[in-house]
Amino acid sequence: MARSGAVGLGLAVLSAATFGTAGPFGDSLLAAGWSPAGAATVRIGLAALVLAVPAVRALRGRWALLRRGWAAAVGYGIGAVAVPQLFFFNAVEHLSVGVALLLEYCGTLLVVLWMWLVHGQRPTRLTTVGGVLAIGGLVLVLDLTGSQRVDLVGVLWALGAAAGLASYFVLSSSTTAAAEDSLPPIAMAGVGMVVAALGLLVVDLVGVLPFRTATADVRLAGTLLPWLVPVVGVALVATVTAYVTGIAAARRLGARVASFVGLAEVLFAIVFAWVLLDQRPSAWQGVGAIVVLAGIALVRLGDNPRSAPAVVTESAQIATTAGVRRR
Repeated sequence: MARSGAVGLGLAVLSAATFGTAGPFGDSLLAAGWSPAGAATVRIGLAALVLAVPAVRALRGRWALLRRGWAAAVGYGIGAVAVPQLFFFNAVEHLSVGVALLLEYCGTLLVVLWMWLVHGQRPTRLTTVGGVLAIGGLVLVLDLTGSQRVDLVGVLWALGAAAGLASYFVLSSSTTAAAEDSLPPIAMAGVGMVVAALGLLVVDLVGVLPFRTATADVRLAGTLLPWLVPVVGVALVATVTAYVTGIAAARRLGARVASFVGLAEVLFAIVFAWVLLDQRPSAWQGVGAIVVLAGIALVRLGDNPRSAPAVVTESAQIATTAGVRRR
């Protein structure tokens, strides 16, 4: 159990770190003339293509797993991948990016509420204190000082993205009674990506969001690079690696702990933005990072695996950065 928890924590940190690269990769594409919907659709579509063969190989002919788990996989693709992408893009049209991110990451609180109301996992005092600390640190990390743009429509879109983020962690942690009866993480991610790509394609075709791509060079780490570099980076690193490791981590840690460790994504995003885009963080952001990490540690300590149900059945299943992650 302890080893599984350590492995899960390592996978969760790796997932947060790779998700954190999405901001710089995505921002470089947007600066080169891509629309948010264009970047998201190409990102998810390429990830779906990359995961197709590994997903089939992971099943090893066990098609019964896909028949039993198809509803969860479709729900994952829509709720965990497509919804956060689409809703966040609409949110930032009405809100400042920092405000939109803060509201979206309130999805971690929705995870705690879901696990309490549905599975009877009442948060401990340490979990509650850690959650408050983590969200408070996030406010500092996002640097919300100065004038902020807020309106009700944007808040509603951002809260929808928060629900998508919560479903990402809940669905990622879902499993059946025996591990061998669950869709392997890479298969779950692969099917989900295909569903999400098709959903985003429909959204693009009906014109909900403008779809635009470009072939101009992009600037990363002070160097002009071909546009394929950030496209491959955001697809392989910030999507394929991030989602597969995220599912594996959540199955080991549970949705609640995994969701708070996921807050570390914002910290990694700031570091990568500093290295790749020369966006130097402020001292207050550094303080906020420490507070977030302290909150995550308390949530981890406050989580009591013995109180968690041994089985989370499929009937109970329900899914960032400064940039284009689950965006």
